Amino acid sequence: MTSLTLSVSDELKNEIKEFIWVNWSEIAREESLKRLIFENYIKTGELTDEEWEFCEKIDWHPVDELPLKEEFKRKLEKIKKGKFKKYNSVEEFFAKIK
Repeated sequence: MTSLTLSVSDELKNEIKEFIWVNWSEIAREESLKRLIFENYIKTGELTDEEWEFCEKIDWHPVDELPLKEEFKRKLEKIKKGKFKKYNSVEEFFAKIK
């Protein structure tokens, strides 16, 4: 396995040290793989079995990174403008549905 060294600012290094339980190497590896998978997906529109397995393992899909389509944005805006009932508490909500 190959090793990779990244340079970070002293400030970032000090901030990272506060999270000693985080495996930063694993995070960097996953993010790098996600980037490669995303770029491949943009080019081909497909995932290999190995890429799909990785995506399932981390509960992520390249589609998650794509911008929302304008049609979907319009649909969301229309929903937001709908009529909604506002409740002041959870208790009030459950009292109304009983």
